[in-house]
Parts: sequence; structure tokens; C-alpha cells
Amino acid sequence: MITTTVRAAQRRLGHALRSRVAGDDATERAAVIWGRPGERWFVPDDPVWRVHADAAMFPGGVTALLLQSLHPSAMAGVAGHSGYRGDPWGRLQRTSHFLATTTFGTVEDAERAIARVRGIHRRVSGVDDLGTPYEASDPDLLRWVHVAEAWSFLTAYQRFSATPLASAEADTYVEQAAVVARRLGARDVPTDVRALEDALEGYRPELRATDAARDAARFLLLDPPLPWTARPGYGLLASGGVALLPPWARGALGLPVPAPVAGAAGALGLVGTKAVRWAMAGIAEERRVTAADGA
Repeated sequence: MITTTVRAAQRRLGHALRSRVAGDDATERAAVIWGRPGERWFVPDDPVWRVHADAAMFPGGVTALLLQSLHPSAMAGVAGHSGYRGDPWGRLQRTSHFLATTTFGTVEDAERAIARVRGIHRRVSGVDDLGTPYEASDPDLLRWVHVAEAWSFLTAYQRFSATPLASAEADTYVEQAAVVARRLGARDVPTDVRALEDALEGYRPELRATDAARDAARFLLLDPPLPWTARPGYGLLASGGVALLPPWARGALGLPVPAPVAGAAGALGLVGTKAVRWAMAGIAEERRVTAADGA
């Protein structure tokens, strides 16, 4: 009885999480991404597949958003064109679907998704808070967004996953993650961990915590669009995301967390990630049972 009750709760939590991140039509979308036959860029044993399928992507996503916001032009593009305040879950779901399609989907579907995003980028331009004109299709700006994401996702996986990548596997992850970045229009994309870390460091002279960046951090960390009952769990993941940031990035955003506190926040992030992994395992088990019944 207890086992049945626990499994039911696990499935409910898993479906609730997936609905938030992937949308109410997550089941149908997953059937297309995972079930459509055809050539794929990556396979389940590939590091990029393992990283992007893991629950560590939840705190890693928080890290990536906070880090990306420190580039004034990237932040201006998000604030002015993404609708992250008016429709934050819609933006997350679109991003999640793109990432899943380009990692796990067929080459045909991935190329179609990339073409769609490139079309959107061509229409996005403006002036950032420092008075600098920007275009979302700018190769260097695309490179920054990729560098921040790849660094954040890899760092989160290495910190919060049950089976961190070996050194050579981590290099392979960076190389595989570069496939989509190049197709989106980024140039001189890092292809190993050392180059990724050098690229992140190389952007530091361009990074600033603008008012828009600090406002986004407050929205993301202090006022997320969630019911109060869901905020404690989200807080665990957000704490993990903040803990992963480089100290200079936390300082720039007004999050000067001392090392001992950062360690505690990292521990909270690990707890939250394990909870998400447990919940998503319930969906995976449900999918296996359904497949077996239909066989």
C-alpha cells in the first residue's frame, strides 16, 4: 500500500514538473522527439545526451540564465523581445523543446528547429542599456549565449549528477554541444573544457550587471511565477544554481555569497536535484510499463 502510494505521488510530481517545463502537451511532444524514426546527431551513450537528460539541468538552467544576463546586449534582447516576465513558462517551454529536439530528436527535426530560431534572431535587434546597438543574430553574441549555457550545464552535471563525466567525456560534451551553436550562427565555438573556460574568462571585460540584469535576478530568485506551495522546492534548485556561479558573477549581481554559505547552497541544490530525478524516474517507469503493455 505504501509503495503504491509513493509511486503515485512520484508520478504526480513528475507530471507536474514536466508540464511546467515542457507544457501541457509534453506527452505528445515527447512522442515526436523520442519516437520519430530517423538519423540523429547523438545517441544515449553520448555525453551531450547524458547531460541534457539529467535533472542537473534544472539548477544548471538557473545558472545559465543568471550568467547570460551579465552581457548587456544579451539581457536587452531577453528583456525586450522574449516576454520572460509576461510569459515566463512559455519561454521556458520553448527553450526546453528546442534543447530536447536538437539533442534527442531526428536531424530533420533539429535542423527545422534551428532554422526557426535563426529566423526569429534575424528580427531581433535594438540598443542595450549601455547604448550599444545589438542584433540577436550577431555571431559573437550567439557565442556568448552558448558559452554561458554549455559552461553552466556541464558544471551543474559535474556537481549534481550521480555519475560525473570523466575528463575526456567532458571535452566531448563541449565538442558535441558546439554542433548546434555553430548551426545557429556562432563562430569560434569552444570544443573542449579548457577552451570553454578560457572563452568564459575572455568575456569578462564585456560583462556588466545592468539594472535589467539585477531585475531579472530578483524575478528569478525572489519572485518566481509559482504558487507558494511550490516555492520551497524551487528554492532548493535556485540555491544550487546560484552556488554554481563563479564568485565574480555572484558579486556583480549582488549575490555575494561567502564560501561556506555557497557550500550550503550547493548542498540544497543537490537535494533539489535528487528530488527532481526521483520524480522524473516515475515518468520513465510509467513509460516503460505502458510500452510493455502495448507490446
